[in-house]
Amino acid sequence: MEKIFNIFIKNCLGAETLTLYSSPLATFICMFLIIYLFSYFKLFRSWNSKHRAEASSSFISLAHGTPAVILALFAILPDSTSPLSGFTSPNTEFQNMVLDFSIAYFVIDLSHYMVFFPSDALFIAHHLATLYVFTTCRFVVRHGSVPILILLILAEITSACQNTWSIAGYRKSDVPAARRLHEFLSPLFYAFYTVVRGILGPIFVYAMAVYYTSGAADGIIPRWAWISWMCVIVCAVLLSILWITDKWIAFYKDNHRIKDVIQK
Repeated sequence: MEKIFNIFIKNCLGAETLTLYSSPLATFICMFLIIYLFSYFKLFRSWNSKHRAEASSSFISLAHGTPAVILALFAILPDSTSPLSGFTSPNTEFQNMVLDFSIAYFVIDLSHYMVFFPSDALFIAHHLATLYVFTTCRFVVRHGSVPILILLILAEITSACQNTWSIAGYRKSDVPAARRLHEFLSPLFYAFYTVVRGILGPIFVYAMAVYYTSGAADGIIPRWAWISWMCVIVCAVLLSILWITDKWIAFYKDNHRIKDVIQK
């Protein structure tokens, strides 16, 4: 699969692009910056300032999410016959490229929060922690990217649904079609998110913890690295569960309130 992707890049973008492909972080940062500026100054230019910035962030998240899932799947397929071996194997060039892709996205989205929402400490901390895991795996440890990419898949597989739901939610108070779309997507997105982040995610994180604490990664993945990774990952999973629980509670209360109004 990796060879097919390399051939595709060579045929579609030209041989000269391969030099960028070999170290594409700066290219990806420029790409996400251009997407963000296009969405902010063109796509959502008529929206009010707060929703304009929020929608632009959601738009680059859309541009990152599904492609990241596809790229990560291609990157881990060679290790699919023995997935545990990928927990300590050296990062391949393609796996590093996928990490670069996601690092670039988080750099731009972090910049967005620093400029427009500097008081949003939770999201800023989330992005900084995610960048810490990706960059240490990519540039310092240089091993063990497979479990990180599997987590990336679990994190981003809901991206298309979540960001469509978010963008519709920004205009639900003044655009009836946006309100209807948001209401339609809410239970579907919540259910999908619950399965992925509330069930599959914790199961895989538990498998990671069992593997690392068994000592199987000793001598390859430094203890400071996997311990710090696990701390970040566990916190992210817990916050995701708390977030979706809060959404389900609000959804139930809204539906209950609507039923009471109809009955009256």
